Amino acid sequence: MRQTATRTRQTANRKAKYRPGPAYLALIHVFPLRPLRSERDYEEALTVLDTLAVRPEGSLDPAEQDYLDTLTMLVEAYDREHEAFDSAQRDPLSMLKYAMEESGTTQADVGRMLGNRALASLILNGHRQLSKRHIRILADHFKVSPALFLQAE
Repeated sequence: MRQTATRTRQTANRKAKYRPGPAYLALIHVFPLRPLRSERDYEEALTVLDTLAVRPEGSLDPAEQDYLDTLTMLVEAYDREHEAFDSAQRDPLSMLKYAMEESGTTQADVGRMLGNRALASLILNGHRQLSKRHIRILADHFKVSPALFLQAE
């Protein structure tokens, strides 16, 4: 009988100790932690994630940090399920265009990298393939694996 009373008290204390604070509850009100099922859910999660991620290091209370960690896991899971491109169906030209778009690189920039603006135009219009030398230069510039610019079999 005595052990039961002790257990009940410990459970009651544990619940009080781990009660979420107002900052955590405000985050839950803005965006409840749940699986991301649509692009809209994903965008809303990224908005909340961005606001928390830009706060100074150590400024989040433990409950906010738990929320941030959990939301990050949900976003990463969505990213894995909905990759921007399927690696089995990619081609070097689309990968180059994607890398250029993401980094803000222009056709003229690619021409300067490869040493010939006309060559960049031919490659980007699909009239010329990337050589091994081109792939090495582009991979170094975009800081990616050269395999990104190889044709998938």
